[in-house]
Amino acid sequence: MEREGVGRAVLHWDETLVEEEEELWTGDEDDDHSGWFCVRTDPFPCPAAGCTFVAEFMTAAHLILVWEERDDPNLLWHAQRAKEVGRNPRVVDYVRAYGPSASYYAWEAAGRPVHGIKGK
Repeated sequence: MEREGVGRAVLHWDETLVEEEEELWTGDEDDDHSGWFCVRTDPFPCPAAGCTFVAEFMTAAHLILVWEERDDPNLLWHAQRAKEVGRNPRVVDYVRAYGPSASYYAWEAAGRPVHGIKGK
């Protein structure tokens, strides 16, 4: 029998799994983020199993993430990450015609929900 110690964790799982219906986070879609900034990328598919959504912007739960300032450190960090994985990011002015949006900071405050990942 293995002994619990420093740097180890023992997880006990309940054998009963409860199916729950996934609900996409809706963010603050009533806000007009026109004139804010977003990161446009080459098209990439949603990673959720069975989802056919194709994004052309950095998104969370299919909402375009927007920042109020073009030089926001989090916007620049996410654009750099997109560059590192070959998505050809460009910081652009957000316009409503692109689709529904959510403030990056509202998304963070909501616990960073992502489509295809079950909540607790």
